[in-house]
Amino acid sequence: MQPEPIIYVIDDDDAVRQSLEFLLKTAGITVRSFESGKAFLEVLPEIRSGCIITDVRMPEITGIDLLRRVKETNPFLPVIVITGHGDISLAVEAMKIGAVDFLEKPFDDDQLLAAVRAALSYDADIGKRKAELADIHDKLAALSNRERQVLEGLVVGNANKTIAFDLGISPRTVEIYRANLMTKMAANSLSDLVRMAMISGLLDNAGKSGR
Repeated sequence: MQPEPIIYVIDDDDAVRQSLEFLLKTAGITVRSFESGKAFLEVLPEIRSGCIITDVRMPEITGIDLLRRVKETNPFLPVIVITGHGDISLAVEAMKIGAVDFLEKPFDDDQLLAAVRAALSYDADIGKRKAELADIHDKLAALSNRERQVLEGLVVGNANKTIAFDLGISPRTVEIYRANLMTKMAANSLSDLVRMAMISGLLDNAGKSGR
């Protein structure tokens, strides 16, 4: 079961921070707030999911600097930046670094809540993809060297006879390895194998080694 998402609000303006905290809590969203980027960075290594809302202009550590640190530590963690009027260039810079959205002050409650829900949806999707990737890597690690060689041949489109010739084994032996790796990879079809190979990056590597 996934833990309840937490929104991390970072703003040195007490009134803005408290207003955001009240709005999110009223919407049934768990919030933790911080009065500075420095305070937030102390807990950043412990954070695995959720969403960050940070002001751009803050003393000591700016929102842009904070965003860079977040992306170095956890590139999948969505960040929404809050900008003041005339800070569009900073907002564009934030988007280039990896912010999922920016809100220009003053923004209305519905706009903020929509941005937060979109960011949480993004975070949940990333979590699923990370879990799927980890599962595929675990399955690949369980393959023997020969099974992996057969898999690499299959995902680049080689026939059993071609794989057998390349590996110096019989087509019947390739069929046995193919059946084994289909079972180990929990694949229902060749298209399943190709999809997993694409997700894991194996298809790219197999294509290069096959040239």
